Amino acid sequence: MNVLVTGACGQLGSEIRELAAASPHRFIFSDVTAAPGQEIVHLDITNIDAVRIVCDSEQVDVIVNCAAYTAVDRAEDEPEMAELLNATAVSCLAEVAAERDAVLVHISTDYVFQGDTPVPCSEDMPTAPIGVYGSTKLAGERAVAKSGCRSLVFRTAWLYSPFGKNFVKTMLSLTASRPGIKVVSDQVGTPTYARDLATLIVGIIDRGQLGHTGIYHYSNEGAVSWYDFAQAICELAGHTCDIQPCRTEEYPSKAPRPRYSVLDKTKVKRTFGITVPYWRDSLKDCLARMNTK
Repeated sequence: MNVLVTGACGQLGSEIRELAAASPHRFIFSDVTAAPGQEIVHLDITNIDAVRIVCDSEQVDVIVNCAAYTAVDRAEDEPEMAELLNATAVSCLAEVAAERDAVLVHISTDYVFQGDTPVPCSEDMPTAPIGVYGSTKLAGERAVAKSGCRSLVFRTAWLYSPFGKNFVKTMLSLTASRPGIKVVSDQVGTPTYARDLATLIVGIIDRGQLGHTGIYHYSNEGAVSWYDFAQAICELAGHTCDIQPCRTEEYPSKAPRPRYSVLDKTKVKRTFGITVPYWRDSLKDCLARMNTK
């Protein structure tokens, strides 16, 4: 099969690029920020004609959409840009997938939920986003459904990796350079190691499991606050920074965040026969990889 990966320079796309080397399928990587020499196709996924051209010329059977507008706070000031990348672009990809009878693998987020119920979020729980980012990501999900294309939508949360910008890298920098910091302790979820999510996606393609269409939740196992996560990062890195918990109200941000958005992984584990790694084990693996890069 020919697999087109969008957003190939991002966290998840970069992990898929590494794993795809061992896959029997042919992967075509694309990104709007592709630079010469990267062997990545320049593709503006907001341009449906450009998407059609690439998919036709490469005879694409599967589209894995890793591209997104993920600046949660900035989205409040740039709703049009967030809508363009998180909804309009997804509609373009879904429409082309439907035309080709290709499968679309799309990445969504825990931010489609309000986060006011202290139980893990299942796939059939009502959505109620509380900010522009979540609203545009939900619009992307609805565009996929409206297109009628064959699709697998994976909602994930708190993504981190050795690539790009993320919470783990920020905490490594802060805890190494400051004697003390404050981190919110009343927002609870589960981190997702991008390598684990990439392993799931490539594995589904390689095992011929793309027929299991639908919405799935995937993050690592366990539940932690941002404060807990920061403490673990600091401890595993061997830093001595004094991290103190604080409430959300003490750390004002432009966009509201779900207070509890732990994702229920029962469906993804049962459907694909996988074991989901515990968040702390995955964090250890990521930090070890960072030390070798």
